[in-house]
Amino acid sequence: MKNFVICSLVLLFISCSGNKDMSPSETAKAVAESFFSKDESALKKHTTSEGYASLITVQDMMPDSDKDIEVEILDEAIDGEFAWVKYSTTYDGKTGIFKLTKENGQWKVTSKGPREKGPF
Repeated sequence: MKNFVICSLVLLFISCSGNKDMSPSETAKAVAESFFSKDESALKKHTTSEGYASLITVQDMMPDSDKDIEVEILDEAIDGEFAWVKYSTTYDGKTGIFKLTKENGQWKVTSKGPREKGPF
């Protein structure tokens, strides 16, 4: 009986510590931070294949920076399976917009079309 209780508690803790669903804002912040720190594994985890390819292309053109980059989320809009997140960074002070889509139940940054306009 004691082993059963211990096994049940272990299973409870394992199931509760699983991967939490991140909001679009949390995902966008993770992508921006991994982009500027050049953490390709984290970047790949939070982007679609198209989003990853376009971000890596831009990242390869950027000079290395040794300063810490801070990311601030300014706005978020969700429309069904798509979300838009407006953010700013201390890298250049400009704002940017990520388009996110749900992929396997997780929000991921994807690339937007050339004439595609978000809500901001």
